[in-house]
Amino acid sequence: MTLINAPRGTRDILPSESWKWAYIIKTASQTMQDFGFSEIHIPIFEHTELFSRGVGETTDIVEKEMYTFNDRGGRSITLRPEATAGVMRCALENNLCVQGASAKLWSWGPMFRHERPQKGRYRQFYQIDAECLGISNAMADVEVISLSLELFRRLGLRNLEVVINSVGCEKCRPVYRQKLVDYFSAHKDSLCETCLDRLSRNPLRILDCKKEQCGLVADGAPDIFDSLCDECREHFAQVRAGLERLGFSYRLDKRLVRGLDYYTKTAYEILSGDLGAQNAVAGGGRYDNLSSAIGGGKVPGVGFACGVDRIMLVMEEQGCSFGQVPKTRVYCAALDEESRASVQVLTHELRKAGISAECDTSGRGFKAQMKNAGACDFACIIGQSERENNSVAVKDMKAGVQENVPVNEAVNYLRDRL
Repeated sequence: MTLINAPRGTRDILPSESWKWAYIIKTASQTMQDFGFSEIHIPIFEHTELFSRGVGETTDIVEKEMYTFNDRGGRSITLRPEATAGVMRCALENNLCVQGASAKLWSWGPMFRHERPQKGRYRQFYQIDAECLGISNAMADVEVISLSLELFRRLGLRNLEVVINSVGCEKCRPVYRQKLVDYFSAHKDSLCETCLDRLSRNPLRILDCKKEQCGLVADGAPDIFDSLCDECREHFAQVRAGLERLGFSYRLDKRLVRGLDYYTKTAYEILSGDLGAQNAVAGGGRYDNLSSAIGGGKVPGVGFACGVDRIMLVMEEQGCSFGQVPKTRVYCAALDEESRASVQVLTHELRKAGISAECDTSGRGFKAQMKNAGACDFACIIGQSERENNSVAVKDMKAGVQENVPVNEAVNYLRDRL
């Protein structure tokens, strides 16, 4: 019988790697807490219309990449392709932003998109997501960008670049949209089939096309800055001033529109010079119309998401520290069969005291047990003599020094030595 393998585009996170993930999430959790963001957890599947209405019908995510199915009740359900729409739905449903209140929320977990697997990109991937809801001031945009950069600073990432743009709002974007239609209509022969379809449906998405010929055409497209309304122009100026005030350098990119329709005003990405073509480690921006698109009241928002897989790649490429590799500190070994029960009791007491401890449960001999103990700081050995004297032989595995300790003092003795 053939072994059943994991589906294409997914992978197992093994013990050799999972401790690194734990370090990243622990660092993210502390950073979010320091910025006043509270952790939430949202479902990994939602009603499909949350994404079709919130993310946008003409986006690649909705058109090509979502994992959508009908449940037993005939309802259309989608595995979440991103977190922002779900976080906004959560805030609206649970009245977190009523009467002008704001909410700073973060979460992390798996997302799902049916796209071509490649380096750092999977069909089940993991994201850290942060959203600041209920605040329209440009200072919130600056704080979110600052938060993402501080997270990466704490993780030790280097060689990063902040890229920003404004995508306007519902008042000024139609003007810019028409300019793009006029421009790209004169260059139809150079556009791919996908962008030709976008021309009438969502011309801003042409700016985001990764195909070379479309990129060359897009480089000559009109700047949105000439079409921004006074409000959007002032908002973007305040974002730039805020970044400069905090000492952050950035690059303007008129082609940065992100891949989701809910963005308004600020859009940004953080790029790494160590990832090749797929070089974005974080991206986000403002989405003041998302709440109304999914049926709620007007709740402005700004946030970002970053992929844990991408962060891992950059950290490994740059030789960043993941902290100490987890290991068992104490191994308890039995010299004979009769001592196994005493060893298990000692192991239990060490664990209750918060000391990482292990003992054999498979009946292996003493030599095999001590081989495992070699990776630990201390070995606690119990045999007939120790049982008779109510003691335990404690061996320092690095120094090779061994001494007998009363069994009722072993926990405190090891706590002091570790």
